[in-house]
Amino acid sequence: MITIKKKQNLITVEGHADYSKKEDIVCASVSSIMYTTVNACLRFNASSIAYKDSGEMVSITILDETLETKVLIVNMLSLFKELASKYPNNIKIESEE
Repeated sequence: MITIKKKQNLITVEGHADYSKKEDIVCASVSSIMYTTVNACLRFNASSIAYKDSGEMVSITILDETLETKVLIVNMLSLFKELASKYPNNIKIESEE
C-alpha cells in the first residue's frame, strides 16, 4: 500500500500500491502526480520546496508558501484523495491538518 502523509509543511509518499505485478497503474498515477507537482513548484520558484527521493520514500518539504506552490500542493493532494477513493486497498492518506 502507498502511504501519503501530510504534516504541516512536510508530505511523504512511501510504499508500493501492489495493484498489479505486471503494470501497476496506481503506482504510476501517484508517481506522475507527485513528480509533475514537484517539477511545477520548482519551475515557479526553485526555492519553494525541497524534495528527496530515497528510492523507498519521497519527502517534499514546503519552504516558501507562494500562491503557486499552495495551489499546486492542494491540487496534488486533491488528486491523491480522488485516487485513494477509487483504490482504497492501494492508497492510504494521513493528514494532520
